[in-house]
Amino acid sequence: MGVKLHTHSVESPVATEIYISAESQKDVPLQQQAEDIFSAIRDLLTSKGAHILQERIFAAQSVTEELSKIRSEIYGNIDKGVAPSFLVCKEGLAGPFAGVQVYAVICENEPETVKIENVPCGKIVTLPKCKYLTLSGITALQFESATQQAREMLEKGESALKQFGADIHSVPRTWMWLGDILSWYDDFNKVRNKFFTERGTLGEGSMRSMPASTGIGLGPANGGKCAMDLTAVIEPENSIQYLQAAGKQQCAFDYGSAFSRASRAVTPAGETVFISGTASIDLSGATTNIDDPEAQIRETIRNVRAVLKDMNTTDEDVMQVMAYCKTTEVERIFNSIKDDLPWPWITMICDVCRPDLLFEIEATAIPRT
Repeated sequence: MGVKLHTHSVESPVATEIYISAESQKDVPLQQQAEDIFSAIRDLLTSKGAHILQERIFAAQSVTEELSKIRSEIYGNIDKGVAPSFLVCKEGLAGPFAGVQVYAVICENEPETVKIENVPCGKIVTLPKCKYLTLSGITALQFESATQQAREMLEKGESALKQFGADIHSVPRTWMWLGDILSWYDDFNKVRNKFFTERGTLGEGSMRSMPASTGIGLGPANGGKCAMDLTAVIEPENSIQYLQAAGKQQCAFDYGSAFSRASRAVTPAGETVFISGTASIDLSGATTNIDDPEAQIRETIRNVRAVLKDMNTTDEDVMQVMAYCKTTEVERIFNSIKDDLPWPWITMICDVCRPDLLFEIEATAIPRT
């Protein structure tokens, strides 16, 4: 087995959080890659008695069915029936399978499965001083239009939160997986803005308590226009901190997009900093370094490090990073740079939210102090 899992963990007296990143290997047959990766993840989780809270698989549409079958055969029931988020990217330099990310927890009480419309879609962890919920792959395929799917997706997520006495104000982090993003990102923002305004997250008198978020051109493999993952802090209540601006990045809502640059939340083993999807932009929100992939990559990394600094975290605190490259040429340039940082990368080829943005990254970090 040639696969190497990039594993980072943080322990507390009541729980251990585990972050696993597995990148595919170039020139290795797809079936062998998948068998190696999923077997390594299974063996690690079972050996530690860990429970999956969220899982994402990044691959071209043409191989998702095969990957799903291999995963099911290897995993058995270790996911307790909660499907991963299968997200469609373009084929990259390593082939059609980009990799897998897993977020898991070790704790005394087994996490409870969360269901929407009787379908398992998440987990909730209950600890003495923390109740933490995750949802994955929330979609609304019954609607034809992308905007209808987006609205229903948000409402379905909200319905799951309400099962536990929570709402959107309990959410520090969302991931918005948007197929064909360049054709409807403005429309998506209008839907999200309206939803958040109706819930008091935005608008006059609100605290602009918007979750950190990523909106990226990776659609769900089930054919939906969009899907959503999220995390929520059920207890302690009102404990989430939001960072609206950092470094050269001002509040995203000032140019029409409703998310915080980062958030800080209580999680099972301590506190986690969620850094939103970040790109090469200036104070006004305009794209910088147009047509210069290397400059955009370096500027994006500087912007993420500015957020880490403002949230009192360091490079060594970073648990997971996702890098989104518009083309394989951008990926090639990124590959020549990425080893300069001690971050556990997974790289996908996909569109970012503007035609002139070539690169975006997001990060999750847990301060060690």
